[in-house]
Amino acid sequence: MMVETLSLGRFHHQRLDFKRWIPAFLTSHKTLFTCLWIVAFVSVFVWQRNLSDGFFLFGRVPVRPMPKLRPIAFNLTDFGAVGDGITVNTEAFERAVSTISKFGKKGGGQLNVPPGRWLTAPFNLTSHMTLFLAEDAVILGIQDEKHWPLMPPLPSYGYGREHIGPRYGSLIHGQNLKDVVITGHNGTINGQGQTWWKKYRQKLLNHTRGPLVQIMWSSDIVITNITLRDSPFWTLHPYDCKNVTVKNVTILAPVFEAPNTDGIDPDSCEDMLIEDCYISVGDDAIAIKSGWDQYGIAYGRPSTNIVIRNLVVRSMVSAGISIGSEMSGGVSNVTVENVLVWQSRRAVRIKTAPGRGGYVREITYRNLTFDNVRVGVVIKTDYNEHPDAGYDPQALPVLKDISFTTVHGQGVRVPVRIHGSEEIPVRNVTFRDFSVGTTYKKKRIFQCAFVHGRVIGTIFPAPCENLDRYNEQGELVKRSASQNVTDIDYDI
Repeated sequence: MMVETLSLGRFHHQRLDFKRWIPAFLTSHKTLFTCLWIVAFVSVFVWQRNLSDGFFLFGRVPVRPMPKLRPIAFNLTDFGAVGDGITVNTEAFERAVSTISKFGKKGGGQLNVPPGRWLTAPFNLTSHMTLFLAEDAVILGIQDEKHWPLMPPLPSYGYGREHIGPRYGSLIHGQNLKDVVITGHNGTINGQGQTWWKKYRQKLLNHTRGPLVQIMWSSDIVITNITLRDSPFWTLHPYDCKNVTVKNVTILAPVFEAPNTDGIDPDSCEDMLIEDCYISVGDDAIAIKSGWDQYGIAYGRPSTNIVIRNLVVRSMVSAGISIGSEMSGGVSNVTVENVLVWQSRRAVRIKTAPGRGGYVREITYRNLTFDNVRVGVVIKTDYNEHPDAGYDPQALPVLKDISFTTVHGQGVRVPVRIHGSEEIPVRNVTFRDFSVGTTYKKKRIFQCAFVHGRVIGTIFPAPCENLDRYNEQGELVKRSASQNVTDIDYDI
Protein backbone atom coordinates (compact mmCIF):
# COMPACT_ATOMS: atom_id res chain seq x y z
CA MET A 1 0.00 0.00 0.00
CA MET A 2 1.32 3.36 -0.95
CA VAL A 3 0.78 6.20 1.40
CA GLU A 4 0.99 9.64 -0.15
CA THR A 5 2.98 12.09 1.88
CA LEU A 6 2.40 15.77 1.58
CA SER A 7 5.51 17.86 1.32
CA LEU A 8 5.78 21.13 3.16
CA GLY A 9 6.01 22.89 -0.15
CA ARG A 10 2.87 21.26 -1.51
CA PHE A 11 1.00 22.06 1.72
CA HIS A 12 2.12 25.64 1.50
CA HIS A 13 0.99 25.80 -2.12
CA GLN A 14 -2.49 24.41 -1.26
CA ARG A 15 -2.78 26.76 1.69
CA LEU A 16 -2.06 29.71 -0.57
CA ASP A 17 -4.63 28.46 -3.09
CA PHE A 18 -7.24 28.14 -0.24
CA LYS A 19 -6.73 31.76 0.67
CA ARG A 20 -8.20 32.73 -2.68
CA TRP A 21 -11.56 31.42 -1.43
CA ILE A 22 -11.56 33.55 1.72
CA PRO A 23 -13.09 37.00 1.32
CA ALA A 24 -10.67 39.79 1.83
CA PHE A 25 -12.49 41.17 4.90
CA LEU A 26 -11.90 37.84 6.73
CA THR A 27 -8.15 37.71 6.28
CA SER A 28 -7.68 39.36 9.67
CA HIS A 29 -7.69 36.81 12.53
CA LYS A 30 -9.54 39.28 14.77
CA THR A 31 -12.22 39.88 12.16
CA LEU A 32 -12.63 36.16 11.52
CA PHE A 33 -13.07 35.44 15.25
CA THR A 34 -15.66 38.19 15.55
CA CYS A 35 -17.69 36.83 12.66
CA LEU A 36 -17.61 33.30 14.05
CA TRP A 37 -18.75 34.59 17.44
CA ILE A 38 -21.67 36.43 15.85
CA VAL A 39 -22.73 33.33 13.93
CA ALA A 40 -22.60 31.24 17.11
CA PHE A 41 -24.62 33.81 19.07
CA VAL A 42 -27.32 34.04 16.38
CA SER A 43 -27.51 30.24 16.23
CA VAL A 44 -28.04 29.99 19.97
CA PHE A 45 -30.61 32.79 19.86
CA VAL A 46 -32.59 31.05 17.10
CA TRP A 47 -32.32 27.77 19.03
CA GLN A 48 -33.58 29.42 22.18
CA ARG A 49 -36.53 31.07 20.41
CA ASN A 50 -37.64 27.75 18.94
CA LEU A 51 -37.13 25.70 22.07
CA SER A 52 -40.39 24.22 23.25
CA ASP A 53 -39.58 23.74 26.92
CA GLY A 54 -39.14 27.42 27.69
CA PHE A 55 -35.53 27.58 28.91
CA PHE A 56 -33.63 30.82 29.21
CA LEU A 57 -30.44 31.37 27.22
CA PHE A 58 -28.04 28.42 27.48
CA GLY A 59 -30.76 26.46 29.35
CA ARG A 60 -29.53 27.38 32.81
CA VAL A 61 -32.69 28.81 34.40
CA PRO A 62 -35.92 26.91 33.67
CA VAL A 63 -39.03 28.98 33.08
CA ARG A 64 -42.33 27.17 32.91
CA PRO A 65 -44.64 28.54 30.23
CA MET A 66 -48.10 29.56 31.41
CA PRO A 67 -50.62 27.10 29.99
CA LYS A 68 -53.68 28.38 28.24
CA LEU A 69 -56.59 27.12 30.32
CA ARG A 70 -59.29 29.23 28.64
CA PRO A 71 -60.11 29.94 24.98
CA ILE A 72 -58.46 33.33 25.30
CA ALA A 73 -55.63 34.54 27.55
CA PHE A 74 -54.26 37.97 28.40
CA ASN A 75 -51.12 39.11 30.19
CA LEU A 76 -51.46 41.66 32.98
CA THR A 77 -48.84 43.78 31.22
CA ASP A 78 -51.23 44.11 28.24
CA PHE A 79 -53.21 46.46 30.47
CA GLY A 80 -50.29 48.66 31.50
CA ALA A 81 -49.25 46.93 34.72
CA VAL A 82 -45.72 47.32 36.07
CA GLY A 83 -44.35 44.66 38.41
CA ASP A 84 -41.81 46.73 40.31
CA GLY A 85 -43.48 46.49 43.73
CA ILE A 86 -44.01 50.27 43.73
CA THR A 87 -46.43 51.05 40.91
CA VAL A 88 -50.07 50.61 41.92
CA ASN A 89 -51.72 48.31 39.39
CA THR A 90 -55.34 48.37 40.52
CA GLU A 91 -56.61 49.92 37.29
CA ALA A 92 -54.72 47.35 35.23
CA PHE A 93 -56.34 44.48 37.15
CA GLU A 94 -59.76 46.11 36.80
CA ARG A 95 -59.36 46.64 33.05
CA ALA A 96 -58.22 43.05 32.63
CA VAL A 97 -61.18 41.64 34.56
CA SER A 98 -63.59 43.88 32.64
CA THR A 99 -62.20 42.62 29.33
CA ILE A 100 -62.44 38.97 30.41
CA SER A 101 -66.05 39.46 31.54
CA LYS A 102 -67.03 39.94 27.88
CA PHE A 103 -65.95 36.40 26.98
CA GLY A 104 -68.16 34.50 29.43
CA LYS A 105 -70.37 32.96 26.75
CA LYS A 106 -67.29 31.83 24.81
CA GLY A 107 -65.73 29.88 27.68
CA GLY A 108 -64.24 32.79 29.59
CA GLY A 109 -60.74 34.19 29.73
CA GLN A 110 -57.45 33.81 31.54
CA LEU A 111 -55.39 36.56 33.14
CA ASN A 112 -51.71 35.68 33.34
CA VAL A 113 -49.70 37.43 36.04
CA PRO A 114 -46.02 37.19 35.00
CA PRO A 115 -43.00 37.20 37.32
CA GLY A 116 -42.77 40.44 39.27
CA ARG A 117 -44.20 42.21 42.30
CA TRP A 118 -47.62 43.57 41.38
CA LEU A 119 -48.83 46.06 43.99
CA THR A 120 -52.58 46.61 44.00
CA ALA A 121 -55.58 47.69 46.02
CA PRO A 122 -58.51 45.24 46.22
CA PHE A 123 -60.12 44.15 42.95
CA ASN A 124 -62.99 41.89 41.92
CA LEU A 125 -63.02 38.74 39.83
CA THR A 126 -65.62 37.79 37.23
CA SER A 127 -67.33 34.56 36.22
CA HIS A 128 -65.63 32.10 33.84
CA MET A 129 -62.22 33.50 34.72
CA THR A 130 -58.85 31.95 35.47
CA LEU A 131 -56.30 34.01 37.40
CA PHE A 132 -52.92 32.39 36.70
CA LEU A 133 -49.84 33.37 38.72
CA ALA A 134 -46.50 32.49 37.20
CA GLU A 135 -43.61 31.25 39.26
CA ASP A 136 -42.09 34.29 41.03
CA ALA A 137 -45.26 36.32 40.46
CA VAL A 138 -46.40 38.11 43.63
CA ILE A 139 -49.65 40.06 43.96
CA LEU A 140 -49.07 42.52 46.81
CA GLY A 141 -51.89 44.08 48.80
CA ILE A 142 -51.52 47.81 49.33
CA GLN A 143 -51.06 48.51 53.04
CA ASP A 144 -52.95 51.78 53.41
CA GLU A 145 -56.50 50.90 54.48
CA LYS A 146 -57.81 54.04 52.72
CA HIS A 147 -57.51 52.09 49.46
CA TRP A 148 -59.59 49.17 50.78
CA PRO A 149 -63.34 49.60 50.08
CA LEU A 150 -65.91 49.21 52.83
CA MET A 151 -68.65 46.62 52.51
CA PRO A 152 -71.76 45.79 54.55
CA PRO A 153 -71.23 43.26 57.35
CA LEU A 154 -71.82 39.65 56.41
CA PRO A 155 -75.55 38.95 56.82
CA SER A 156 -74.91 35.88 59.01
CA TYR A 157 -72.67 37.92 61.35
CA GLY A 158 -74.58 41.18 61.54
CA TYR A 159 -72.15 42.97 63.78
CA GLY A 160 -69.11 43.03 61.51
CA ARG A 161 -67.02 40.57 63.54
CA GLU A 162 -64.58 43.07 65.06
CA HIS A 163 -66.52 46.34 64.92
CA ILE A 164 -70.12 47.44 64.48
CA GLY A 165 -70.99 48.43 60.93
CA PRO A 166 -69.12 48.06 57.64
CA ARG A 167 -66.09 45.86 57.10
CA TYR A 168 -63.14 46.11 54.77
CA GLY A 169 -63.39 44.07 51.60
CA SER A 170 -60.87 41.43 50.60
CA LEU A 171 -57.81 41.95 48.43
CA ILE A 172 -59.19 39.55 45.82
CA HIS A 173 -62.97 39.44 45.90
CA GLY A 174 -65.88 37.91 44.06
CA GLN A 175 -69.67 37.80 44.46
CA ASN A 176 -72.36 35.82 42.63
CA LEU A 177 -69.81 34.14 40.41
CA LYS A 178 -69.64 30.81 38.61
CA ASP A 179 -66.64 28.91 37.27
CA VAL A 180 -63.68 30.75 38.80
CA VAL A 181 -60.13 29.36 38.98
CA ILE A 182 -57.18 30.82 40.88
CA THR A 183 -54.07 28.83 40.09
CA GLY A 184 -50.52 29.01 38.80
CA HIS A 185 -46.99 27.77 39.16
CA ASN A 186 -47.03 28.46 42.91
CA GLY A 187 -47.15 32.21 42.52
CA THR A 188 -48.00 34.20 45.65
CA ILE A 189 -50.80 36.45 46.87
CA ASN A 190 -49.35 38.48 49.74
CA GLY A 191 -51.62 40.65 51.87
CA GLN A 192 -48.72 42.45 53.60
CA GLY A 193 -50.69 42.14 56.81
CA GLN A 194 -48.02 43.43 59.17
CA THR A 195 -49.44 46.97 59.17
CA TRP A 196 -52.97 45.67 59.75
CA TRP A 197 -51.91 43.47 62.67
CA LYS A 198 -50.08 46.34 64.35
CA LYS A 199 -53.03 48.74 63.98
CA TYR A 200 -55.42 46.06 65.23
CA ARG A 201 -53.37 45.52 68.38
CA GLN A 202 -53.14 49.27 68.92
CA LYS A 203 -56.93 49.63 68.39
CA LEU A 204 -56.43 52.06 65.51
CA LEU A 205 -58.89 50.42 63.12
CA ASN A 206 -62.56 51.42 63.06
CA HIS A 207 -63.77 48.53 60.91
CA THR A 208 -63.33 44.77 60.70
CA ARG A 209 -60.24 43.79 58.76
CA GLY A 210 -60.68 42.20 55.35
CA PRO A 211 -59.69 38.69 54.22
CA LEU A 212 -57.01 38.05 51.63
CA VAL A 213 -59.30 36.14 49.24
CA GLN A 214 -63.07 36.10 49.69
CA ILE A 215 -65.57 34.51 47.31
CA MET A 216 -69.27 34.96 48.18
CA TRP A 217 -72.52 33.41 46.92
CA SER A 218 -70.68 31.57 44.16
CA SER A 219 -70.25 28.07 42.76
CA ASP A 220 -67.70 25.93 40.95
CA ILE A 221 -64.61 27.52 42.46
CA VAL A 222 -61.12 26.00 42.16
CA ILE A 223 -58.08 27.35 44.02
CA THR A 224 -54.89 25.38 43.47
CA ASN A 225 -51.10 25.55 43.16
CA ILE A 226 -50.57 28.95 44.77
CA THR A 227 -49.19 30.42 47.99
CA LEU A 228 -51.26 32.75 50.18
CA ARG A 229 -49.46 34.65 52.89
CA ASP A 230 -49.68 37.42 55.49
CA SER A 231 -53.39 38.13 55.24
CA PRO A 232 -54.73 41.13 57.16
CA PHE A 233 -57.46 38.84 58.60
CA TRP A 234 -58.81 35.42 57.57
CA THR A 235 -56.81 34.20 54.59
CA LEU A 236 -59.21 32.29 52.33
CA HIS A 237 -62.90 32.79 53.04
CA PRO A 238 -65.47 31.10 50.80
CA TYR A 239 -68.86 32.36 51.99
CA ASP A 240 -72.15 30.65 51.11
CA CYS A 241 -70.55 28.87 48.16
CA LYS A 242 -71.14 25.50 46.51
CA ASN A 243 -68.71 23.11 44.87
CA VAL A 244 -65.39 24.55 46.05
CA THR A 245 -62.02 22.81 45.64
CA VAL A 246 -58.83 23.94 47.38
CA LYS A 247 -55.83 21.82 46.46
CA ASN A 248 -52.04 22.11 46.67
CA VAL A 249 -52.18 25.47 48.41
CA THR A 250 -49.59 26.79 50.88
CA ILE A 251 -50.86 29.30 53.45
CA LEU A 252 -48.42 31.16 55.68
CA ALA A 253 -48.46 33.81 58.39
CA PRO A 254 -46.33 34.30 61.51
CA VAL A 255 -47.39 31.83 64.20
CA PHE A 256 -47.39 34.64 66.77
CA GLU A 257 -48.59 38.25 66.60
CA ALA A 258 -50.58 37.74 63.40
CA PRO A 259 -54.08 37.86 64.94
CA ASN A 260 -57.02 36.07 63.30
CA THR A 261 -55.04 34.97 60.26
CA ASP A 262 -57.03 31.75 59.86
CA GLY A 263 -55.91 29.68 56.88
CA ILE A 264 -59.16 28.49 55.26
CA ASP A 265 -62.61 29.30 56.66
CA PRO A 266 -65.45 27.50 54.86
CA ASP A 267 -68.47 29.54 55.91
CA SER A 268 -72.00 28.30 55.13
CA CYS A 269 -70.48 26.28 52.27
CA GLU A 270 -71.74 23.08 50.66
CA ASP A 271 -69.78 20.41 48.80
CA MET A 272 -66.22 21.48 49.50
CA LEU A 273 -62.89 19.65 49.20
CA ILE A 274 -59.66 20.80 50.87
CA GLU A 275 -56.68 18.55 50.18
CA ASP A 276 -52.90 18.38 49.84
CA CYS A 277 -52.24 21.71 51.58
CA TYR A 278 -49.65 23.06 54.01
CA ILE A 279 -50.90 25.68 56.47
CA SER A 280 -48.98 27.47 59.21
CA VAL A 281 -50.70 30.61 60.50
CA GLY A 282 -51.43 32.79 63.52
CA ASP A 283 -54.86 31.33 64.29
CA ASP A 284 -56.86 28.25 63.21
CA ALA A 285 -55.39 26.56 60.16
CA ILE A 286 -58.94 25.66 59.13
CA ALA A 287 -62.13 26.89 60.82
CA ILE A 288 -65.51 25.71 59.53
CA LYS A 289 -68.19 28.32 60.25
CA SER A 290 -71.85 29.08 59.49
CA GLY A 291 -72.82 32.38 61.11
CA TRP A 292 -72.83 34.05 64.48
CA ASP A 293 -75.65 33.75 67.05
CA GLN A 294 -79.02 35.30 66.09
CA TYR A 295 -77.69 36.50 62.73
CA GLY A 296 -76.48 33.05 61.75
CA ILE A 297 -79.70 31.43 62.96
CA ALA A 298 -81.74 33.85 60.84
CA TYR A 299 -79.51 33.39 57.79
CA GLY A 300 -79.88 29.63 58.14
CA ARG A 301 -77.19 28.33 55.77
CA PRO A 302 -75.23 25.33 57.10
CA SER A 303 -71.76 24.18 56.18
CA THR A 304 -72.19 20.64 54.94
CA ASN A 305 -70.53 17.92 52.88
CA ILE A 306 -66.94 19.00 53.49
CA VAL A 307 -63.89 16.77 53.06
CA ILE A 308 -60.51 17.80 54.50
CA ARG A 309 -57.63 15.42 53.76
CA ASN A 310 -53.90 15.04 53.28
CA LEU A 311 -52.87 18.19 55.15
CA VAL A 312 -49.95 19.33 57.27
CA VAL A 313 -51.04 22.13 59.59
CA ARG A 314 -49.66 24.20 62.44
CA SER A 315 -51.22 26.67 64.87
CA MET A 316 -49.29 27.82 67.91
CA VAL A 317 -52.14 30.10 69.04
CA SER A 318 -55.35 28.21 68.26
CA ALA A 319 -56.05 24.85 66.56
CA GLY A 320 -55.15 22.87 63.48
CA ILE A 321 -58.73 22.05 62.43
CA SER A 322 -61.64 23.87 64.12
CA ILE A 323 -65.39 23.85 63.83
CA GLY A 324 -66.93 27.08 65.13
CA SER A 325 -67.20 28.96 67.18
CA GLU A 326 -69.54 30.74 64.76
CA MET A 327 -71.65 27.74 63.73
CA SER A 328 -75.21 28.99 64.20
CA GLY A 329 -76.39 27.83 60.78
CA GLY A 330 -75.21 24.30 61.53
CA VAL A 331 -72.26 22.12 60.50
CA SER A 332 -72.74 18.53 59.32
CA ASN A 333 -71.24 15.69 57.32
CA VAL A 334 -67.59 16.69 57.66
CA THR A 335 -64.71 14.26 57.17
CA VAL A 336 -61.19 15.12 58.35
CA GLU A 337 -58.61 12.47 57.42
CA ASN A 338 -54.89 11.99 56.88
CA VAL A 339 -53.88 15.14 58.73
CA LEU A 340 -50.66 15.90 60.60
CA VAL A 341 -50.89 18.62 63.24
CA TRP A 342 -47.48 19.66 64.57
CA GLN A 343 -46.11 22.22 67.02
CA SER A 344 -49.59 23.49 67.86
CA ARG A 345 -51.61 24.61 70.84
CA ARG A 346 -54.53 22.36 69.91
CA ALA A 347 -54.91 19.74 67.20
CA VAL A 348 -58.66 19.46 66.44
CA ARG A 349 -61.33 21.49 68.15
CA ILE A 350 -65.09 22.05 68.19
CA LYS A 351 -66.13 25.25 69.96
CA THR A 352 -69.55 26.71 70.65
CA ALA A 353 -71.63 28.34 73.40
CA PRO A 354 -75.16 29.09 74.59
CA GLY A 355 -76.71 31.56 72.16
CA ARG A 356 -75.23 29.93 69.07
CA GLY A 357 -78.09 27.58 68.29
CA GLY A 358 -77.46 25.36 65.29
CA TYR A 359 -75.74 21.99 65.46
CA VAL A 360 -72.48 20.11 64.90
CA ARG A 361 -73.18 16.53 63.85
CA GLU A 362 -71.92 13.69 61.68
CA ILE A 363 -68.27 14.64 62.06
CA THR A 364 -65.65 12.00 61.24
CA TYR A 365 -61.98 12.31 62.19
CA ARG A 366 -59.82 9.54 60.76
CA ASN A 367 -56.09 8.85 60.56
CA LEU A 368 -54.81 11.87 62.47
CA THR A 369 -51.27 12.39 63.77
CA PHE A 370 -50.44 14.78 66.60
CA ASP A 371 -46.81 15.82 66.98
CA ASN A 372 -45.99 18.02 69.97
CA VAL A 373 -49.34 19.65 70.65
CA ARG A 374 -50.66 20.89 73.96
CA VAL A 375 -54.18 19.44 73.67
CA GLY A 376 -55.15 16.85 71.07
CA VAL A 377 -58.95 16.74 70.91
CA VAL A 378 -61.02 19.65 72.26
CA ILE A 379 -64.78 20.07 72.41
CA LYS A 380 -65.70 23.29 74.19
CA THR A 381 -69.23 24.56 74.93
CA ASP A 382 -68.54 27.83 76.74
CA TYR A 383 -66.84 29.93 74.07
CA ASN A 384 -68.81 32.99 75.10
CA GLU A 385 -68.05 35.61 72.47
CA HIS A 386 -71.20 37.28 71.10
CA PRO A 387 -71.88 39.99 68.50
CA ASP A 388 -74.15 42.05 70.75
CA ALA A 389 -76.67 41.77 73.55
CA GLY A 390 -79.42 40.67 71.16
CA TYR A 391 -78.53 36.99 71.18
CA ASP A 392 -80.83 34.43 72.79
CA PRO A 393 -79.02 32.60 75.62
CA GLN A 394 -81.60 29.81 75.30
CA ALA A 395 -80.54 29.09 71.72
CA LEU A 396 -78.53 25.97 72.57
CA PRO A 397 -76.45 24.14 69.98
CA VAL A 398 -76.67 20.36 69.50
CA LEU A 399 -73.41 18.37 69.44
CA LYS A 400 -73.64 14.71 68.46
CA ASP A 401 -72.39 11.87 66.26
CA ILE A 402 -68.67 12.61 66.35
CA SER A 403 -66.06 9.88 65.82
CA PHE A 404 -62.28 9.63 66.18
CA THR A 405 -60.66 6.61 64.52
CA THR A 406 -56.94 5.86 64.13
CA VAL A 407 -55.48 8.78 66.04
CA HIS A 408 -51.81 8.59 67.02
CA GLY A 409 -49.12 10.96 68.17
CA GLN A 410 -46.41 11.95 70.57
CA GLY A 411 -45.52 14.85 72.83
CA VAL A 412 -49.14 15.63 73.74
CA ARG A 413 -49.90 17.16 77.11
CA VAL A 414 -53.66 16.46 77.21
CA PRO A 415 -54.87 13.98 74.56
CA VAL A 416 -58.63 14.62 75.02
CA ARG A 417 -60.65 17.39 76.65
CA ILE A 418 -64.42 17.22 76.03
CA HIS A 419 -66.09 19.94 78.06
CA GLY A 420 -69.81 19.51 77.60
CA SER A 421 -72.25 21.14 79.99
CA GLU A 422 -75.59 20.33 81.53
CA GLU A 423 -77.35 22.53 78.95
CA ILE A 424 -75.13 21.49 76.03
CA PRO A 425 -74.17 17.83 76.47
CA VAL A 426 -71.99 16.12 73.88
CA ARG A 427 -73.71 12.99 72.55
CA ASN A 428 -72.60 9.85 70.75
CA VAL A 429 -68.84 10.35 70.66
CA THR A 430 -66.76 7.34 69.56
CA PHE A 431 -63.05 6.62 70.03
CA ARG A 432 -61.34 3.70 68.30
CA ASP A 433 -57.67 2.93 67.63
CA PHE A 434 -56.51 5.92 69.70
CA SER A 435 -52.96 5.95 71.08
CA VAL A 436 -51.18 9.17 71.93
CA GLY A 437 -47.91 9.52 73.80
CA THR A 438 -48.20 12.05 76.61
CA THR A 439 -45.77 14.43 78.27
CA TYR A 440 -47.66 14.91 81.53
CA LYS A 441 -47.71 12.36 84.35
CA LYS A 442 -51.08 13.11 85.87
CA LYS A 443 -54.28 11.09 86.09
CA ARG A 444 -56.82 13.30 84.37
CA ILE A 445 -55.18 13.66 81.01
CA PHE A 446 -58.24 12.18 79.25
CA GLN A 447 -60.82 14.72 80.46
CA CYS A 448 -64.59 14.71 80.12
CA ALA A 449 -67.70 16.51 81.32
CA PHE A 450 -71.30 15.84 80.27
CA VAL A 451 -70.41 13.55 77.42
CA HIS A 452 -72.05 10.36 76.22
CA GLY A 453 -70.18 7.95 74.00
CA ARG A 454 -68.10 4.84 73.73
CA VAL A 455 -64.59 3.50 73.45
CA ILE A 456 -64.03 0.52 71.17
CA GLY A 457 -61.05 -1.68 71.94
CA THR A 458 -57.97 -0.60 73.87
CA ILE A 459 -56.91 3.03 73.73
CA PHE A 460 -54.15 5.02 75.38
CA PRO A 461 -54.21 6.85 77.67
CA ALA A 462 -57.04 5.39 79.71
CA PRO A 463 -60.36 7.02 78.78
CA CYS A 464 -62.55 8.96 81.16
CA GLU A 465 -65.28 7.18 83.10
CA ASN A 466 -68.05 8.92 81.17
CA LEU A 467 -67.65 6.62 78.15
CA ASP A 468 -69.01 3.10 77.68
CA ARG A 469 -66.38 0.41 76.95
CA TYR A 470 -66.69 -2.04 74.05
CA ASN A 471 -64.31 -4.70 72.87
CA GLU A 472 -62.96 -4.94 69.33
CA GLN A 473 -65.95 -7.07 68.33
CA GLY A 474 -68.33 -4.30 69.34
CA GLU A 475 -69.60 -6.08 72.45
CA LEU A 476 -70.36 -4.03 75.54
CA VAL A 477 -67.81 -4.62 78.27
CA LYS A 478 -68.62 -1.89 80.79
CA ARG A 479 -71.27 0.78 80.83
CA SER A 480 -70.46 4.23 82.18
CA ALA A 481 -71.63 4.89 85.71
CA SER A 482 -72.28 8.55 84.96
CA GLN A 483 -71.99 10.56 81.77
CA ASN A 484 -72.12 13.82 83.71
CA VAL A 485 -68.92 13.33 85.69
CA THR A 486 -66.63 16.34 85.39
CA ASP A 487 -62.87 15.97 85.58
CA ILE A 488 -61.78 18.96 83.50
CA ASP A 489 -58.44 20.32 84.66
CA TYR A 490 -57.32 23.45 82.84
CA ASP A 491 -54.09 23.54 84.80
CA ILE A 492 -52.69 20.89 82.47
